[in-house]
Amino acid sequence: MEEFVEPHVRRVVSDRLGVGVEELVSEVSLRDDLAADSLDLVELAMALEAEFAIVVPDRVLDRVRTYGDLVQTTGHLLRTRCEAEAHGAAAPLRISARITPPAGGSAGTLERTGWLSPYFAETVGDDAMRAGNGARLDVTLSVSSTADLARARRQFAGLGKRGVHVAVRRNDPPSEPFVESTG
Repeated sequence: MEEFVEPHVRRVVSDRLGVGVEELVSEVSLRDDLAADSLDLVELAMALEAEFAIVVPDRVLDRVRTYGDLVQTTGHLLRTRCEAEAHGAAAPLRISARITPPAGGSAGTLERTGWLSPYFAETVGDDAMRAGNGARLDVTLSVSSTADLARARRQFAGLGKRGVHVAVRRNDPPSEPFVESTG
């Protein structure tokens, strides 16, 4: 698994920390050699979550010291996710979100694409709330199951009660009516 994971982790670390890929050898210390602080590590974890549709718990991130640790940890979390899916756990959903501010709002439309993880849903929700009361959140999923669609709707349901108009739909030709939640 690490052979598959490593090039992706290398790109993410290089981009996030602004270091050359040649510096990323297994034993290089993220904190000491690459000067990554705790915020850098959190941002790395978020980028890896988006890249691999995994969740990197803080307790796991706290144990990562070297680049090699990060690659192994990412591989382990990806394997764990795949094993859970093989045993019937819900697969991560890829979504696109468009946040449109209310009429007269000064902010422009914001678009995000990522895996529907708790962190990503929270980020999209926070962005929608910042857009203001009356903002619109359109979420599009590439799913085939009604259960996946329902799961995504539940993830954003609370925003309707907070003044954000939420619409969740499939990317494929809909087999069920478009449902909008306004609170």
